[in-house]
Amino acid sequence: MKQETILVVNGPNLGVLGKRQPEIYGRESLEDLPRLLHNFLGKEAENIYLDIFQSNSEGELIDELEMATQKDCQGIVINAGALTHTSLALADCLAWIDIPCIEVHLSNVWTRSERIRHTSLIAKHCQGVISGFGLTSYILAIIALLHSSLSK
Repeated sequence: MKQETILVVNGPNLGVLGKRQPEIYGRESLEDLPRLLHNFLGKEAENIYLDIFQSNSEGELIDELEMATQKDCQGIVINAGALTHTSLALADCLAWIDIPCIEVHLSNVWTRSERIRHTSLIAKHCQGVISGFGLTSYILAIIALLHSSLSK
């Protein structure tokens, strides 16, 4: 079976998951993703390569997304953090990339008190949005991407 590559792109402040406001974002870090994926999928996870990227820089996130178009990447999971709500540049980049993409959030952004978090500039360029399940949001997005790519 062919190995599937999923690019997992993470924006500002997500490099400190597990330490930053664990009451909102949980105690697990991005390094825990491969283990969680294996816990959910078992041996099937062996056929999935997670290319995990994190940057606090909007430009570096865009560079990584553009480079994904030149790799054998079956899907993108993106948690742009606060840039989700403010970055027209990220939205413009996702608009032209021809790779299936799912937006994720650790917390349920629609229950957050800051109204700006209720708006996503990138969602319309993604197949879907998964929000509120901590790191499991990433796993659900990966499963959705694999299911949609297998059904084509």
